[in-house]
Formats: sequence, structure tokens, C-alpha cells
Amino acid sequence: MRKSNEIRFRPSGKLIVMQVSDPQDMKYVRKAMVKMLDNAYDKIKPDLVVFTGDNILGNHLLDARFGNKQIASGKAATLEVMKASIHHICAPLEKRRIPFAMIYGNHDDMNAVSKDEQADIYRSYSMCLPMNTRNGRVDCDTYNIPVYTHEGDKPVFNMWMLDSAWYDKAQDKCFTAIKPETVEWYKETSARLTAENGGEPVPSLMFAHIPLPEILNLVEECGPDDVGAVLTHAKGWCRLKDDCRGVMGEYPCVLDETNGLFEAALECGDVKAIVSGHDHTNCFEGRYKGIEFIQTSCASFRCYGSNARGVRVFEIDERDPSDYISYFFTYDELCGRSPSAKLRYFWDADEKEKQKFAVLAGAAAVTAGVLGAVLKKK
Repeated sequence: MRKSNEIRFRPSGKLIVMQVSDPQDMKYVRKAMVKMLDNAYDKIKPDLVVFTGDNILGNHLLDARFGNKQIASGKAATLEVMKASIHHICAPLEKRRIPFAMIYGNHDDMNAVSKDEQADIYRSYSMCLPMNTRNGRVDCDTYNIPVYTHEGDKPVFNMWMLDSAWYDKAQDKCFTAIKPETVEWYKETSARLTAENGGEPVPSLMFAHIPLPEILNLVEECGPDDVGAVLTHAKGWCRLKDDCRGVMGEYPCVLDETNGLFEAALECGDVKAIVSGHDHTNCFEGRYKGIEFIQTSCASFRCYGSNARGVRVFEIDERDPSDYISYFFTYDELCGRSPSAKLRYFWDADEKEKQKFAVLAGAAAVTAGVLGAVLKKK
């Protein structure tokens, strides 16, 4: 574990932050995701990687290439399987000496191992930022990452990392909300950073796994023949509004309660963008009341997804940190379009499971036919 959450701009004045959302895998990890992330680290060369929730699938007792197979029983065994799962996403960064940070999603807490115990696994890696180790009012994954100029003594940029979901084992229910304690902590910490910055708010990105309800202002109902139309379970045919960028593959699944977080962000005046994941096929950006909402599609190949699987990049310049640049790399852009890369994608992507079985069944039928013909000739 690193000593503090502080990050510095490069001597060039640039900072490259890479977001990985919903890697969501287990012990027997999909190799396509590992290859994609390895290529991303080597291509992008980030100064910081942020995992924005659903970093593991959650229930680590069932894990198999196809179907379910119980591979662990009890907390101790589950913990060991979880360590192996987390190792898949942390070890490549440890090897490259790239600092990383994380928050939890709704899946991370769905097991016998608590968030605090999981946090200790992440902290066992020397490149992991320590997260929240001091404030008992908020969760271990609720903290901020101050970014200093390459040779300065005060932060000129900041990143908010907020917990947004937890699983109640007694009720067997997942709750999705920003707790009131989190909002109060944000307002207090933002005010302190503003005061230390001479009264000027420190420009910030805010990361939370599940999008805020205000993101729905970027979506409108439409007809089935309209450009970008998507048939959703919630609202029928919908699409992104014209002033948005990117792709919406599903209607955003938003937080049940935010306890006034968006209003607090408007009041504090420091948040430039609120960044989330959670919806695996959404990868878009749009602005509402002066704050940009960014949703990033999944990196996972174990769970449902689309051709938009990949990673997001933020470029910040210390000379004007409020004017960041954001862009996205897909699997194809990171791994290429060679037959081997396409086959790796097809074989590992879970939403293609029916097609895979059809291919295997077809291959078996052809093989049986060939063998039958050979035996008949003999």
C-alpha cells in the first residue's frame, strides 16, 4: 500500500487517468479481459488507474467456464478464492508500478467477506492507494485523491471516490444509495479544499459506480426508427439526446437515493464531471446544469456486454485542470482485429454463449459425419 492518496502531475504538466469499470470476474478469469487491460496499460501508460466498482463478481463459491460449479465452502475458502480474483486485476499494475485506486459496486459485497476485509486485500499491493483509513463516518471506499502540480505543495485537481451500494445479507437485498454521511463528508472536505485554495473550488472528477438519477436528463423517449433508438424495459424506445456523445445500449439503472449529492456538487462548484459504470453497454457523455455525466461500459467478459467493452481515459493539464479531455478505447482498438483476437473475444464473451454452443454442436456434427463416412467406406 502507498503511504497516501496523493498523486502528482508529470513534469510535462500532464496527468493520465485510466478508468476500468466492471471488470467483474472471478478466479478462472476470462483471458480476453486480461489481454485487453495489459494492452491498455502498455498503450496508454496511465499515471493512475481507477477501478470503479464491480471489480469482482461477488459470489465466489460458484465459478466455471460454462455453468456453475462450487469451488469453495465457508468464509476462509471464499477469502482465498477472492484473493485470486483480485490478483488478476492488481498484479499487472503491481508489475508495471502503476498506482491504482478503487471503489466498490453492487456485486463486490455479495459474499461472506466484508468490504473492509476486501480493502485489506487491495492494500496488500504496494501500488494501491490507501483509500479511507481514518474516517469512521464513511465507508472504506469513500475518500478523495488530491493531485499536486509536479513540484508544488498544494493540490490543483481532485478526484472524489464514493461508495454507492451495499448488500444486506440479513435481508438478502442490495441497496443502491449515496449515504447522507457521504454527502456531508463531501461538502466538508470540498469546503476545506476550497479554503486551502484561496477560496477557489478545486476542479474535480467524481466517481461512483452507479449513476445518479440526474443522468436520465440525457435520455429522451423516441420512435423505433429514430437514430440511436434502443428498446428499453423501463421506457420503451429511447435514445440519447442530440447534444450527447457516445452509445446507449440500455436505459440507465440509477441510484435509488442520493441524499442531495448533485445539489451539493452544484453548491460546492468543484465537480466538473460525475463518472459511473454499472450499465455494461452504456458508453456516453452529456452535460446537465453545467456538470458532465459520463458512463463507461464494462471491461468484463464474464458478464453481459457489447462491442464497446474497453477502458476510458482522462487527460488533465495542470495549467488548466478544469479543462480535461476524455476518450474511450474499445477491445478492437486495444487488441486489434486479427483472427486470433476475434476468436479470443468470441470465446470469452458470455453473451455469445448460445452461439458458442451452436458452433461446438455444428463442429461435433461435422466431425461425426466425417467419421461416419470414413467408417462406411472401410
